[in-house]
Amino acid sequence: MSSANNRQHELWKQYSDTKDPAVKEKLIIEYSHLVKYVAGRLNIYFGSNVEYDDLVGFGVFGLIDAIEKYDVNKGVKFETYASLRIKGSIIDSIREMDWVPRSLRQKSKELEKVYWEIENELGHSASDKEVADKLGISLEEFYKLLNDVNVSSMVSLEEFLEQNYEVGTDLPSLNKEDKPENYVEIVELKEILADAINKLPEKEKMVINLYYFEELTLKEISAIMNVSESRISQLHTKSILRLRGKLGRHKSLLNEQ
Repeated sequence: MSSANNRQHELWKQYSDTKDPAVKEKLIIEYSHLVKYVAGRLNIYFGSNVEYDDLVGFGVFGLIDAIEKYDVNKGVKFETYASLRIKGSIIDSIREMDWVPRSLRQKSKELEKVYWEIENELGHSASDKEVADKLGISLEEFYKLLNDVNVSSMVSLEEFLEQNYEVGTDLPSLNKEDKPENYVEIVELKEILADAINKLPEKEKMVINLYYFEELTLKEISAIMNVSESRISQLHTKSILRLRGKLGRHKSLLNEQ
C-alpha cells in the first residue's frame, strides 16, 4: 500500500471512529483534487457564463456531503462516490441559480430540431451558416445563441443521462429472456448513439471522444486541440445539439416527456 493510501486509510479510520471536525478538514484537503477535476469537466458547458472558481465552490459542498455520508464498510471506492456527489452539487447549484430562462430551453430544442432537419434532408453535417440561415439569423447571432444555450444543453443532457446511461460507459446488462423488449431498445439506442457520434464532424467527434471517453477536462482538451477553451465549449455544444436532435427522433427510447 502506498504512503498516500496509508494516510487516507488512517484518516478514514480516525474520522469513522471520532467524527472529529479537524480530521474531516484533513479529508477535505486530501480529496480537494476531485473537486477541481469534476469542475474542470463540467466547465465545458459554461464558457464565460460561470467562472471555474464558482464551480469549484459549488463542488466543495458536494465533497463535504460525501465525506459526512460515506460508509467505509460498504466497499465502494470513495473517489467514485464523491465524484457523483460533487457533480450533483454543482448541477443543483446551477439549477438553483435559475438563470436559464424557459425561452433558452425552447431555443435549445429548436436548434436540435433544425440540426436534425438539415442533416436529414441534405445527408451531411449541417454547417454553421446553414443552421443560421434556417433560423433566419446572422452567424454572429448564431454563435451567441450557442453560448447562451450551453447550460441548457447540460441540464437536458444530465436529465437524459439520469434516465438512461452515462455516455462512454457500458450499458446496463439485461437478460434477453427476462426483458426482451428492454434489451432490444437498449441495443438499438446504443447503435443509434454510436452511429450519430461516428457521423459528427471530425473536430466535434474528437471533443466528444476526449471528453466522454478519455474523460479529460476542458483545459486539457483545449491544449490537445490547440484552440481556445471557448471554441472547445462551442464545438461541444454543437455536437450535443446534433446528437440530441438525432436521438430525439426516437422518443420512445429516451422516455422523453
